[in-house]
Amino acid sequence: MLPSGLSDSIAADEPLARFVHESNKFNKSGAKPGAFMPPANGLLSVARHPKEPLDGLRFLAEEFLPGVDVYGAAMLSAGDALNTGLSVIPEEPPPRHANITGWPTSSDPELQKAARKEKALKLASASEWVPFG
Repeated sequence: MLPSGLSDSIAADEPLARFVHESNKFNKSGAKPGAFMPPANGLLSVARHPKEPLDGLRFLAEEFLPGVDVYGAAMLSAGDALNTGLSVIPEEPPPRHANITGWPTSSDPELQKAARKEKALKLASASEWVPFG
């Protein structure tokens, strides 16, 4: 068990939230692939929380990104990440935090970016947008 009380393993049906704080990473249709592009360290931060209760989701967004305006959350399941060949690894603190890992690597930066974008596109397509407006 983790300090939050959650299991140290993540089931495929567990809901995950990717908080979006950049206006160019979503539109009316939902999260864009850019919302799921991993940073240079290859650890894409997510919260282990369903879309309801919405107040709880907003509270987590404030904990994860203090002082930052968060526009909403792209909701998906851990299985969506697993189905694209990625992994979801719990990593607390903060409570309920996890990382999507296993992103493709390549000695060719352009090939690596393209492979990662392909996976980000799949995650964006599988996600449901929950606005915080």
